[in-house]
Order: sequence, then C-alpha cells, then structure tokens
Amino acid sequence: MNSTMSALVYEAPLQMNMRQVPIPVIQPDEALIRVAYSGICGSELSGYEGKNSLRQPPLIMGHEFSGHIEATGSAVDRPELKVGAAVTANPLVSCRQCRYCLSGKQHLCPKRKLLGAHLPGSNAEFVAIRADALFLIPPELPLTMAALVEPAACALHAAAIATPAPDEQGLVVGAGPIGLMVIQALADRGISQVFCIDLNAERLAMAEKLGAIPGTFESLASQPVDIVVDAVGASATRQGCGHVVRAGGRIVWIGLHESDTALPVNDFIRREITTYGSFAYTPIDFENALQALAQRRITLEDAWTQIEPLENGTACYEKLLHGAPISKYWLTPKE
Repeated sequence: MNSTMSALVYEAPLQMNMRQVPIPVIQPDEALIRVAYSGICGSELSGYEGKNSLRQPPLIMGHEFSGHIEATGSAVDRPELKVGAAVTANPLVSCRQCRYCLSGKQHLCPKRKLLGAHLPGSNAEFVAIRADALFLIPPELPLTMAALVEPAACALHAAAIATPAPDEQGLVVGAGPIGLMVIQALADRGISQVFCIDLNAERLAMAEKLGAIPGTFESLASQPVDIVVDAVGASATRQGCGHVVRAGGRIVWIGLHESDTALPVNDFIRREITTYGSFAYTPIDFENALQALAQRRITLEDAWTQIEPLENGTACYEKLLHGAPISKYWLTPKE
C-alpha cells in the first residue's frame, strides 16, 4: 500500500485543494477505513467560508461517510470488524470516562472531538476512527445511503426532543437534508401534520413530496403550531419560530448558522414557550438512524442527491453555497 493518499484539504476561507498527504497511521484501538462516499454537511459550508471556529485550516473535512475496513489496530476486539467489511461510523469521539459518556450522552462530553473538525475527516481516500465507533452496514442499505446515518441521527434526536403527539401540528424551518429528515422523523413518531418553510422552491418541493405542507412565517402566524424545529439557525428563522409557535408550545433549535440571536424572552415567558437545544445524537440515535434508513422510514430520493469525484469537491461546496437544488452531494475518491 502507498504511504500517501489523495485528500481535499481546506487551506483558507473559500480555498480547498487536492493534495497528497500521508495515510493515517492507526492507533491500537482504531481502524483504517477506505472511504466510499463522504457527504457534505451544512456546518462544513460555514467552515469553508471561514465562519466556523471549529474548523481551522489546514484541515480535511468530512464526517458523514461510508466505506470498507482496510485495517484494524492490535487492540481491536470486535471479530465482526473484518477487513473488507462495509461500515459507517459515529464521528463524535468522546472520552468514555466522564459522567456524560457513562450515562449514554457521549455527544455532551466536554472532551469530545469531531472527525473533520478536531480530527482529519473523510474527504480523503482513507480515514482513521476509533473502532468502537464503527457500525456494520446492513446488506440492504446502499453505501451512498449509509453515508446519511450521521445526519439522520441528528434528525431523530431532534424529533425525540420535540416529543410530538399524534394530534399535534409541527413546523420544520429549512428543507436541507436535516430538515427533510426531521419531517420524516416527526411523521415516523405519528405527528398529524407538518409544515415546512424554505426560500428555495426546489427544496420546498422536496419537503412537499414527503408530505409536508409549504408555508411561510406570515401565513402560519395566524395558525400557530405546537412544535417548531429550526434546521437553519439564522437570526431571521429563530425569530420567526417565536412568532408561529402556540402558547405552551415547543421550539427545538438544531441549526447552527449564526452564533448569536436576539430573542423575545419576555414573550416566551408570558406564553410559556419551551425551547430546547438539539445537538448531534446519542449512540442509540445513531443505531436507530441506521435501522430507519435500512427500512426506508427515512430516505432522500435519488433525484435529490448527486455523486461527484472528490476532486470536484470545491465546486460542490460552491454550488451548495449558492442554492443548488441538490439535497446531498456525496464525494467519492478515485478507485
């Protein structure tokens, strides 16, 4: 095996270049994965623009991926992790020792590290990950769709926090990949009616195809909903959520587009609005997302996705920044 690999390296705001870099040397508890598909996440777009403090150049981004085991470390004691096995991985690496890790909330570990942010990610031919983070991909799940487990887990986590009841109405703000999967996750929990708001007509049409009802903040202000999930995270969307949630309702913040937003807290108090932050997912959410995708309870239609060579990654980032009507780009290294 060669000692170097091709990788798409973020080197400065709005600058990514293909480089030859060393193949990761795995630790005894890690596995080396030959990447099949690496998805582009919305949080990586802000990183590419230089607006995300977690992502500092030089960096190989990418944390939504699928691939095959190339090698395992000497301390890996999972017989099912054979060379060649198809896998995906939970990219949040926690300490495994703190109160959060020991109570099943590894995503809140204060020492957590994210692949593609704190650690080299999957926009490359190979990626190293701790072996206990790996999940075998069921044979009925295509490798492309298996690269959606991570964002699907985010959607399931948000839906669980919202605790929807069958007789309630919901609103999802943003019809990007997370928003589209939140719509499906809410429906999977039996909610009766879900609205969706998005400025991109093509993406709003995707949400409508999933059963969501297109709307606007203005149209919904006169018919408030029980649950609002903001999958954008801009000041305008966060403030809009407060206008369309009913008294006694819940808002779930999942979008991270902007770090600070002024909100009418006194109004929230007087109307007893409950707000939740929804960050990432638990290991159980990740396992449930894998099963939901395999059973097609959550999916993205083929027409909404596109596979591109890794070397076209920069162009894909640019297209997404400028409103491309594609829900998910998957980057694939050359064979």
